[in-house]
Amino acid sequence: MKILAIIPARGGSKGVPRKNIKLLGNIPLLAYTINAAKASVGFSEIVVSTEDAEIAIAAEVCGYKPPFMRPAELSQDDTPSIAVVQHAIAFYENQGVFFDAVCLLQPTTPFRPKGFIDQAILKFKASGADSLVSVLPIPHEYNPHWVFEEDQNGLLKVATGEQNVIPRRQELPKAFHRDGAIYLAKTAVVKTGSFFGNSIAYIESDPLLYVNIDTIQDWEKAEHMVHKFNG
Repeated sequence: MKILAIIPARGGSKGVPRKNIKLLGNIPLLAYTINAAKASVGFSEIVVSTEDAEIAIAAEVCGYKPPFMRPAELSQDDTPSIAVVQHAIAFYENQGVFFDAVCLLQPTTPFRPKGFIDQAILKFKASGADSLVSVLPIPHEYNPHWVFEEDQNGLLKVATGEQNVIPRRQELPKAFHRDGAIYLAKTAVVKTGSFFGNSIAYIESDPLLYVNIDTIQDWEKAEHMVHKFNG
C-alpha cells in the first residue's frame, strides 16, 4: 500500500502566533511531526503543505522541502483539512504519482511515541476499513449515554435517543474522541470529501502524551510535557 503522509502547517495561526516554527524545547513545533513521519517505515512520500515561506524553510531544514506552496485560498482560518489533503493528492496525481491512502499528521499534536504511526498503519491495513483515527477514551461521566440534551419542552432527554438512562458505569459501552494525532484514509474516500468513509478503525493514543495546541494554555502544557517526551 502506497501511503502519502501530509503535514499541514499554515502560517496564520491565531491562538499561538507562528506556532509551527515556534521553539518547543529546542526545536520548532513542526519538527516533532516531521521527525515522527521520518521515523515511520510505512510512508512512500512525506509532504509538508504550507503557504508560508518561513515554514517552508523550516521544513527544508528538517529534510523535507515542500514540492509546492499551498494556495492562499486554501490557507484561511476556515479552510477545512480535507481540502488541504485533496490539494496535495491532486498535485501528485498531476505528476503521475498515485497513492492508495493518505495520512494526515497535524503538528498541533506533536507527541507521538516511537513506532505509534507504524502500529496505526499496520492496524489500518489489517482492518480493511475505509479509515483509521487515533483516539482517547472518554471518561465515563462524559459518556454519550450519560449526556443529556434539552427537548422542545425544555426537559432533558438522553443524547443517544434512548428512553432509559444506563444506571451503572460498568454497563456503559466504551466511548472515544479523536485526539488529532493520526488520520489515515483511503485516497478514494478522501476524494469524496470525507476522512472517514463507511468504516472507521481506531488506535488508542497514550493519554499522558496528549496535547492539542490551539491556545497559549495548550502551549504551556506542551512545554511542561516536552522534557518527559524527549526523555
